[in-house]
Amino acid sequence: MLITLNASQRIWAVPAVLGQAEALGALHKRLQDRLERGDCLVYLGNYMGYGPSVAETVDELLRFRKDLPGIQVVHLRGAQEEMWVKLLEIQWAMRPIETFNWMMEHGVEATLRAYGGDPDEAPAKFRAGVVVTTRWTTELREAFQDHPGHYEFLHGLASAAPTSDGQLLFVNAGIDPHQPLEKQNDAFWWNAAGFEAMAARFETFAYVIRGFDAAHGGVQTAANSITIDAAENFDGPLRAMSFGPDGAILETLSA
Repeated sequence: MLITLNASQRIWAVPAVLGQAEALGALHKRLQDRLERGDCLVYLGNYMGYGPSVAETVDELLRFRKDLPGIQVVHLRGAQEEMWVKLLEIQWAMRPIETFNWMMEHGVEATLRAYGGDPDEAPAKFRAGVVVTTRWTTELREAFQDHPGHYEFLHGLASAAPTSDGQLLFVNAGIDPHQPLEKQNDAFWWNAAGFEAMAARFETFAYVIRGFDAAHGGVQTAANSITIDAAENFDGPLRAMSFGPDGAILETLSA
């Protein structure tokens, strides 16, 4: 699902949060003073995973969204949210133990624990078969749904956000420069190499802007791409940027 951003005013973009609820709250306080009616605010995914306060991060996103009349707010799905969706249906995976172990190595443990799951008991559930695994994922999903608004938030996330004038495209982490926008599928989450290899405009877009760099290379601007993830590691810092319709960076806020 693509959601189009109104390009008439500033667009504020927030990179990967990764369960850092305290830093997100501090950033929101700064944003509250800078946002103006007609602005856009787009979060570029990876709210979950790695950090100590995954559920609280989603709570803070939901809270802040209510306080922004006249602001277009868009949340993208990141790789962490995609993994969480897949974990909740892992009974259908061909190799659930291998899939689970890969997810654990890539940050999903923090999300699992945040919603009451025990990673140590999962492999035994998988070995017991589909019925037992389904019972485990059902209990996990119910625990997730006990957090008001979290299930709806997860399933309302956009895959990417182009601007209405076709100049900017906001994504989570990657893109396949050889596929059209409507056929990117999971490239937004997993094709970082494609993003980094872009040698020309992607379709009409002057810039493709991403919010997560697993290599923690810092803020980077290339001819047709911008990475806004300023984090030195999975603990931050967290930084938001505002863009003009042409992709010019207008302002930076840190927490």
